[in-house]
Amino acid sequence: METNPPYQAQFAEPDSLFVEVDGFRLHYKRFGSGPTLILLLHGSFLSLRSWREVTQPLAQQATVVAFDRPVCGLTSRPLPQATDPSPYSADAQADLVAHLIEALGFQQAVLVGSSTGGTIAVLTALRHPQRVRALVLVGAMIFSGYATSEVPAPVLAMMKGLRPLFSRIMKLMIVRLYDKAIRKFWHHQERLPGTVIQTYKQEFMLGPWDQAFFELFLATRRLHLDGQLGRIGVPTLVITGEHDRAVKPDESRRLASEIPGASLAVIPDCGHLPQEECPDAFLTAIQGFLLEASRLAPSG
Repeated sequence: METNPPYQAQFAEPDSLFVEVDGFRLHYKRFGSGPTLILLLHGSFLSLRSWREVTQPLAQQATVVAFDRPVCGLTSRPLPQATDPSPYSADAQADLVAHLIEALGFQQAVLVGSSTGGTIAVLTALRHPQRVRALVLVGAMIFSGYATSEVPAPVLAMMKGLRPLFSRIMKLMIVRLYDKAIRKFWHHQERLPGTVIQTYKQEFMLGPWDQAFFELFLATRRLHLDGQLGRIGVPTLVITGEHDRAVKPDESRRLASEIPGASLAVIPDCGHLPQEECPDAFLTAIQGFLLEASRLAPSG
């Protein structure tokens, strides 16, 4: 397994930190201080940079940690043996979040999850409720996409048997479509700097990224989260961009209606990543919610 890859030293920044959790050498950044931990989970194909506009303001009221999720950013990309449980499954990623909270020295965290990061945040709250103080779900993928995808068993067996071939095909597709896919996350695509896309792309395509992403793909399964949302017992805020094309606003409205006591905030003139495209409106939407969560959270 790739435990200490050279790209971590090559691309690490002065405030980069690393911690070993569940076989990964996770890259993270820490801001602020205080007894409340706000843990930020970005979406697929991105990195902790997705929170670049909001980490410092959030850190005025809590300890804020943003980390590169598996297969993203500077986090290592271990390749499991065929007989090992996949570290890239959604369940394994939720367990990793719970263990990361402990590794950071806290008992609980407010999880702020964007897109598939929201999927993992919800799954963490279901699998490890004792570790989650509150949820902020930003364009969370619960009723479509990653949370509902599953390759039929015969096709999955064939793809596993022909890993090198299918891994190369997927690599070619991602390289070809990456820029266009990231732009679609924004409502006003012309406002997304090309340098931001190139930085995301450079950090995503590090080490054995294609093989690691294929392992994640193979481990994807239908999570059936829609039938479990009533079990979530923590304060929850659901946020959607008015013009979100990746996760339709109606899905976020449904999510807010099915989680007991959840609130909904719709950010106008915004797409799938309000923390990037509309950071001021995003901060306004969550400020009161996070302040209340900070008051209620136990010390770490």
